Amino acid sequence: MLTYAFDAYCPWCYGFGPALRAFTEDNAHRIRLGVLSAGRSTGARARPVAAYPHLSTERARTVRLTGVVFGAGYERALSQGTTVLDTAAAAAGPSAPRDQPGTSELDVAEAVQRAWFIDGRSLSDAAVHRDIADELGGDADAATAAYSPPASREKACAGFRALRRLRVTFYPALLLHPSHGADQRGVAASTAASLTAALDQRLTTTIPKPSTHGLTSQGDAPS
Repeated sequence: MLTYAFDAYCPWCYGFGPALRAFTEDNAHRIRLGVLSAGRSTGARARPVAAYPHLSTERARTVRLTGVVFGAGYERALSQGTTVLDTAAAAAGPSAPRDQPGTSELDVAEAVQRAWFIDGRSLSDAAVHRDIADELGGDADAATAAYSPPASREKACAGFRALRRLRVTFYPALLLHPSHGADQRGVAASTAASLTAALDQRLTTTIPKPSTHGLTSQGDAPS
């Protein structure tokens, strides 16, 4: 079992997406992947884009290191600077469509990030999550209804707390869950091949005690 820790508003997680997708497809016969959202921009950090002037530089570095493409909608959102980056609202949305048959948690995470990094749509907008459910073949009405109640945000916050208990402080992160604890692997510029090699190595290594190994990743929460 692996857990992917990502943040919907994290450019490095978006850049990591293609490598992670290839890795999961290459190893589909031996892994199960769960997804947990991280609280990169919550509480006092849920501020408008204009409060994070480094995002343009971060975008350029992500393109250079991973080759992903950012859309015109995202460029407009950065220029306007008014969209509030609220991770709790973003994480509250995906729970409904991910319950649809044939839809994986990674499918939902990718769709959420396309909505922001390609189209520049606010992930605090219930209509965005409705459209994601429709895109993935789910029940759009159910997705909209599930997004509204306080319970959906509390479920998202429970995911944030779970990652804190695992001492995950950088994103993106892959966590392998062997019998003795969680082992944190991967960085934003990883390739599918390097992730597979790391998995091969870890599966043949005995873990002496519960541990998490920190990432060297540029995807940590902005300050």
